[in-house]
Amino acid sequence: MKILFIGCGDIAQRTAALLGNSHQCFGFKRNPNQLPADIIPIAGDVTNTDKLQRVVAQEFDIWVATLTPPEFSEQGYRDSYLAAANSILEVSQTEKPPQLILWVSSTSVYGDSAGGWVDESTVPQPQKFSGKILLQAEQLIQQVPCCSSIVRFSGIYGRGRSRLINQVLAGKGRPESPEQWSNRIHSDDCAGVLAHLVQRFVTGQGLEQVYLASDSQPVTQHSLRKWLAEQLSVDLIEEPVTGSATRRCSNKKLLDSGYCFKYPSYTEGYLELLSDR
Repeated sequence: MKILFIGCGDIAQRTAALLGNSHQCFGFKRNPNQLPADIIPIAGDVTNTDKLQRVVAQEFDIWVATLTPPEFSEQGYRDSYLAAANSILEVSQTEKPPQLILWVSSTSVYGDSAGGWVDESTVPQPQKFSGKILLQAEQLIQQVPCCSSIVRFSGIYGRGRSRLINQVLAGKGRPESPEQWSNRIHSDDCAGVLAHLVQRFVTGQGLEQVYLASDSQPVTQHSLRKWLAEQLSVDLIEEPVTGSATRRCSNKKLLDSGYCFKYPSYTEGYLELLSDR
């Protein structure tokens, strides 16, 4: 199959590495010069509808959209996620659509659930601009005239994503109360999930409209940082926080689809990261 990765960053490149032996992978991004050799580079901006039209005229079988906003701001999200979703919807209606579009979103679309469990059946109720715009983009993708599936990742960590470890090394703890729940997924599992869904589709197995992709062990910020501090032999100062308990994410539907996590909880994932230090 010909697979077009739209916005071919870290997660897309990891996914292509898992699929490259069986499929032909293309990377469509503004600056594709540094892409790995197993990805055929295509330069361009997905929000430029004319350019996207010329690219998809090559008739790719699957489009996988993994976008990154230029900045964490309302305008940044509109200029990336929303503009890209609009462009993809328009082009899919005027050109021959692919067999499948995978669109990467975020669990932030759920908003605050007061520490309760959420899954794919939970009605999204985002309160922040990021979740609201991501939900709007999802709704556009669900209008494409072909099979589509939304993948909502929780907080991504992994190599090159050491913000939490650095905070713990700086002694930044979180109080036990009020609870602040954290949901995480290793970047290798992000790629694993996308590759798994592609392979399910290719082998004729149906895909759900939405998948929640998070590891199997939600944890409070207090417990997570305390555990990391023990591994790093550092002392924490519990800093006061504002905000709510947010949510706990269920990955049951993803597990039922046959996906096996490489890192089923934060302990396996962070132990490997810490061993590299």
